[in-house]
Amino acid sequence: MCALPVQVLPGNFNLEGETRVKLDCALAMDALQEAPEVARAYVALGSNLGDREATIRGALADRYGEAELAGRFRAFDTICSATQDRQDSVLELIRAKPHLMVVIGGYNSSNTSHLAALAARSVPAYHIEDASCILAADAIRHKPYGNTAETITRDWLPDGRVTLGLTAGASTPNNKIGEVVATLAALRGVTDL
Repeated sequence: MCALPVQVLPGNFNLEGETRVKLDCALAMDALQEAPEVARAYVALGSNLGDREATIRGALADRYGEAELAGRFRAFDTICSATQDRQDSVLELIRAKPHLMVVIGGYNSSNTSHLAALAARSVPAYHIEDASCILAADAIRHKPYGNTAETITRDWLPDGRVTLGLTAGASTPNNKIGEVVATLAALRGVTDL
């Protein structure tokens, strides 16, 4: 049994007489098995469905059969336009072949983490929360994609001419971005932005 709750939402969320359920974890399918009155589950998940979508799809197919699946399971890409625009921009930046990428935003932000993941596929990527993470030209505190903790990387910013890609999560405040830009510029002696 899944330890996280399954919550039946109020009646105003009923659709065509069906009980609508919000699953608080992808593995809550156990709870659905114990709730035969639930005809369909409407699942709210993060931006990276992947295996969770397959798990839910598989559980519904096991319960109702493949023939019923099309009427009981639909997946939608609900990424917001601001997040999609940023992801598209990172891919465009990578095509320009920067030496490295700095990704600004909260470590707990799914969309910012995804930007860091996209960047890290092609170039060294440094996911920082704010300008205070830039310790010096030879040291940056960041959270590498896939890691659970911050780390300090030495010699992160090459000497000489550098092409640096810069992006930020959709909810990163403009002043935080500006502070990072000013800090990066100061590392190269530029103070009058």
